[in-house]
Amino acid sequence: MYHPEIETKSQGEIQEIQLQRLIETVERVYNNVPFYKEKFDELNVKPSDIKSLEDLRKLPFTKKKDLRDNYPTGLFAVPMSDVVRIHGSSGTSGKPTIVGYTKKDIEIWSEIVARAITAAGGSSEDIFHNAYGYGLFTGGVGLHYGAEKLGAAVIPVSGGNTDRQVTLIQDFKPRGIAGTPSYILNVAEQMEKLKIKPETNGIEYGIFGAEPWTEEMRKTIEDKLKIKAVDIYGLSEVMGPGVAIECHEAQQGLHIAEDHFLVEIIDPETLELVPDGEDGELVITTLTKEALPVIRYRTGDITSLNRAKCVCGRTMARMARVKGRTDDMMIIRGVNVFPSEIERELLKIDKLAPFYQIHLLKKGNMDAVELQVEVNSSLYEEVGSNLQHPIVLQLKKQILHAIKNACLISVDVAIKAPMELPRFESKAIRLVDRRNEQREEVVK
Repeated sequence: MYHPEIETKSQGEIQEIQLQRLIETVERVYNNVPFYKEKFDELNVKPSDIKSLEDLRKLPFTKKKDLRDNYPTGLFAVPMSDVVRIHGSSGTSGKPTIVGYTKKDIEIWSEIVARAITAAGGSSEDIFHNAYGYGLFTGGVGLHYGAEKLGAAVIPVSGGNTDRQVTLIQDFKPRGIAGTPSYILNVAEQMEKLKIKPETNGIEYGIFGAEPWTEEMRKTIEDKLKIKAVDIYGLSEVMGPGVAIECHEAQQGLHIAEDHFLVEIIDPETLELVPDGEDGELVITTLTKEALPVIRYRTGDITSLNRAKCVCGRTMARMARVKGRTDDMMIIRGVNVFPSEIERELLKIDKLAPFYQIHLLKKGNMDAVELQVEVNSSLYEEVGSNLQHPIVLQLKKQILHAIKNACLISVDVAIKAPMELPRFESKAIRLVDRRNEQREEVVK
């Protein structure tokens, strides 16, 4: 088992390691990242002022907007010649939020994920079926390198092509599986359709994340696949998957790799720390990142901390399952999307009126988006109110392509006539969540 001694050290020992690494990180960003030097100087803070973990509160917060504003490499602390990999996530401008990694960053990340897989119940003897997406998204590659570091044999199937997923599972009998919970549930349902008994799959544990999921979803997946399903947490701006993970013994909170990440929970309004056990916004400071260290990064995720020792023996703090976000970010099949990203693309299309709504729906067990948009009056007159006119159908294709290209998601588009969408006297309601409404209709 890949279970290093660090995971069972006392809180005092862990804090000593954190402090030394925090001091080194602060010096690194102050000396190598102009953005942080400017922020520190504005607060009249020098690296020499950091003498305890409590001094972390003297340092500025970092937001995702700061990464966007410094696109592509303005927050890098090393020259590009030292960067060996680039990952990223979609941003409001349609450009990705870029994250860089040195060779040492990749090695540390792989070790952290190997530890995470072990906590989930994995071992070096496993075959590991990785259904996370590969590419700029950190999920697929992150789990891949971690599983290889552990010594497992990885099937890098990525997402999609469910029939192929089922075939590979049947043929190789992987002991572990990873992916977004909604997609893995689709795989499970396809197995049911084919009358494949879960006992014949060989799968014993699953590592799921990249989108919010409930205890009810966990129970459904575990019942359908007869496995232990654990939650994994990470985000590209900090590293990727592996920042925290549940252990298979307890499945009660995600163990944070505290030797690499210093976490705080703050009130998102006052920015003050909240006591352990109380909900607030998760803030993370990286302690060992070389290429893109971040100081007090506001994740926008709402959770709480539990510092009690776990039944598995690990002593590092646990974070509760993320309950939601401080903003209106949507996560569609593992891709983070803001309504503002969609709006930006729609407003570039001159045949549309500047009125739209984003409807969150359920397609089977997966979240989906329906864009409701209005054509402008000029186009409406041109097509003679026929919204099935070839010109309108071509416009629909244009919208689909624009959203897919900029936001990395597939959507449905409902074309409406002028004035068909609601108007508002105050703040417009752009995001409409109809998932509960659909559930209620199913119950009826």
